Amino acid sequence: MILKATFSKPAKQCETVLGKPYQRVRIWKTAAGYDAEFFTKTQAFRRHFTEQEAEQFLQEHTGTTFKSVVEWTESQEITVLANKRGKITRLAKPIKTEDANPVSSSLNGTNLNSEEKSISGAAVHSLAAHIPLEPFGAHNRTKRYLLPEGIPVPFLVQLGIMSHDGNVYAKKYDKFKQINRFLEFVDDVLPEVTERATNGTGFTERRPLRIADFGCGKSYLTFAVYHYLVHVRHIPTDIVGLDLRPDVIATCSSVAKDCGYEHLHFFVGNIADAPDGQSDIIITLHACDTASDYAIYHAIKCNAIALLCVPCCQHELNTQLQAHKTRAVPENPFAPLLRFGIVRERFAALATDVLRAEYLEQQGYNVQILEFIDMSHTSKNLLIRAVKKMPAHGATTGESCAQSLTRATALLDSLNVSQTLYELLQDPRTNLPL
Repeated sequence: MILKATFSKPAKQCETVLGKPYQRVRIWKTAAGYDAEFFTKTQAFRRHFTEQEAEQFLQEHTGTTFKSVVEWTESQEITVLANKRGKITRLAKPIKTEDANPVSSSLNGTNLNSEEKSISGAAVHSLAAHIPLEPFGAHNRTKRYLLPEGIPVPFLVQLGIMSHDGNVYAKKYDKFKQINRFLEFVDDVLPEVTERATNGTGFTERRPLRIADFGCGKSYLTFAVYHYLVHVRHIPTDIVGLDLRPDVIATCSSVAKDCGYEHLHFFVGNIADAPDGQSDIIITLHACDTASDYAIYHAIKCNAIALLCVPCCQHELNTQLQAHKTRAVPENPFAPLLRFGIVRERFAALATDVLRAEYLEQQGYNVQILEFIDMSHTSKNLLIRAVKKMPAHGATTGESCAQSLTRATALLDSLNVSQTLYELLQDPRTNLPL
């Protein structure tokens, strides 16, 4: 019996089949059948299924309407992946038997007693891995997170976000939501990364998922990614965090050791000087100004399968635009945007990220620019998500890259500026096409 299922990576025909451009669907078992939630980019819709309807939905849309589906039964976690050629791969792994009692208890709606609240870190990890998504009533729409509230997570306790009982501190709730939001982005790229890196067979101890975090800072999100992948999804994972501040790296290393995160390592270093090495996923969050360019460049140079980049402080273009705003040709369509400081600054930041997206497309990535968190929390709320395309399919890819290059070149020429990522990719020693 399916306890819950998550559908992601909608196929092109999704809107035609289901009536709306759904991005994700979640289904979970209830006492009266199944409840489901359908998400577009801006809306969520609720629906109730009978057991027969839920079974029919799974059969009709797994691997077809949605190319990535994860199902949980009482004994297995089953991942279904479909590639562009229509090949469907099913990966099943058992759920440890010692997790049965916590799951059963949670399914019946009972609360943890004081003895259970003091269980070991390993048991906490297992409990968090398999707690079901509980339905919420019409008047109690509680957000369900990948790292749920009420379950103590060692690194969140260590970093002062959560109490030892699993309660999130009120003043840290925005950070808690940000962490879970980022995990959703990681979760979304996992099927394609798994397919490309392992031919769909899955990561193992001998071939773990490899992630590099450039400019990791205090590493809230780095810890979250490691915990989620290793202790919730049970994916063998190695993560390296890099930052310039020795004190921050020392603190992160200490927390990782205390939490028993043996394959999470931190080093002092500059993004620009990072050694070449194969990483499946590159993460760079709020790396200031051109540091994001160096992280993106490293991802391209190392042929990383996926990149998750949240840029910050894009000063480079704004400085140049400010320097020659008085010389701007009135007929230039962008001239009005250079007159007012705050407008020029925001325009420069958007132009920088758009150029980065174009250059990633020219290097063979599918690119999206998405809202990371609500604008009310921070203005630095855009995330660049790039996933390496499957091997080129004829002229379409070449035509797309040519159009991207034309757009980027026209924007640079119109603004009369230079951009670091473009300059890095121009270096003949890289032997990268542009």
